[in-house]
Amino acid sequence: MSRDTLEYRWGKHHRTYVENLNNQIAGTELDGMSLEDVILVSYNRGDILPPFNNAAQAWNHGFFWESMKPGGGGKPSGDLLELIERDFGSFETFLSEFKSAASTQFGSGWAWLCYKANRLDVENAVNPLPSDEDKKLVVVKSPNAVNTFSLGLLSAPYY
Repeated sequence: MSRDTLEYRWGKHHRTYVENLNNQIAGTELDGMSLEDVILVSYNRGDILPPFNNAAQAWNHGFFWESMKPGGGGKPSGDLLELIERDFGSFETFLSEFKSAASTQFGSGWAWLCYKANRLDVENAVNPLPSDEDKKLVVVKSPNAVNTFSLGLLSAPYY
């Protein structure tokens, strides 16, 4: 990722989600809650816009930044690679499915590798967070809404 892209992604997108969320929840029952709780409460009460959208996007971007490191990328190792090979057959097959999920997302959104139902899989989801009964890794793509890997997708020409 280039410096310009990084600065734009943080300075325009992530920062705007955080500022909008803070303004939207100021003085409400959501004020002072953790970001995760704001997401859960606003989603569960069916009020997904705008606090849910901004909270989910702030969380997604935070996870995206935390997933990066200097010299990172490439093929994983250890348990993650074993799970990928078990459930996709090979890292190359997983990578193909992950890229497909990312490249077929209409507009902007996210591609995720998540754990669900004790195996890896590929599917679409609005919210990439697995439930308690889900225990497998899955590749999911989500439109800008509501974890092992993530790839942010933007439909804007400045990227």
